[in-house]
Amino acid sequence: MSQEKVDRYKEQKANRKQIMAKEKREKFLVKLCAGLVALALVCWLGYSIYDSANKPDTSDVAITTTAIDEYMNTLQQ
Repeated sequence: MSQEKVDRYKEQKANRKQIMAKEKREKFLVKLCAGLVALALVCWLGYSIYDSANKPDTSDVAITTTAIDEYMNTLQQ
């Protein structure tokens, strides 16, 4: 091994705890962010389904009663 490789190995060995702590912290943050995004998507989807299922029917219905009125008039005569 060259002296350069030996020096690099010694430096990594000396800083191994800090490197491992940093990697662990980064993995935790990635998992936390992914979990928050997944939770937000699930909540949004659930609210959308709940909102669409409980929406009142607001459509207007038009009824023509001319046939019933004519029938009632024929009964009265």
